[in-house]
Amino acid sequence: MSEKKMTSSRRGHLKSLMLAIAKDLLEKEAADLITEKAAFIAENCPAPVLSGGLPELQEMLKKLAQTIDKVDEDRYDAEAKVKKTDKEIEDLRMKVVEIQGMKKPALRKVRMSADAMLQALLGTKHKASMDFRANLKEVKKEVKEEGVDAVGDWRKNVDEQAGMDGRKKKFQG
Repeated sequence: MSEKKMTSSRRGHLKSLMLAIAKDLLEKEAADLITEKAAFIAENCPAPVLSGGLPELQEMLKKLAQTIDKVDEDRYDAEAKVKKTDKEIEDLRMKVVEIQGMKKPALRKVRMSADAMLQALLGTKHKASMDFRANLKEVKKEVKEEGVDAVGDWRKNVDEQAGMDGRKKKFQG
């Protein structure tokens, strides 16, 4: 049996319901975060007692400076640990790449002329040319003259009459 497709209006309605639920969850999460933060501050940061004199305030400031130093050391240690693990992860990735080896890309068929192939093989230092037509021998045709000059051989003077110059000579002469 084929499944029935969902209509666009039903899909839109379900999407809006999901968005409303997600919005409520995000708002609840933000409220929980605020209450959690307030509880942490109340637990770890007691309210300062300002009723004492100057020596008591100085003692409190010394304690605050010591706790700040301790927190900074912990933060530095955590950062160093994270950097060390990141470096180990990168080293392991490099080892994996070395073990797998580099994948060779698929070669493509390239159309090149003979001159381009020679230049690619020999480099730019050598100026070799593969002009095959220049190496061919020239074959000259001999024109045999028969005694038909009176009537005129139409094959003779074809080169002279070729092009506009030959036609002009025909009409001028």
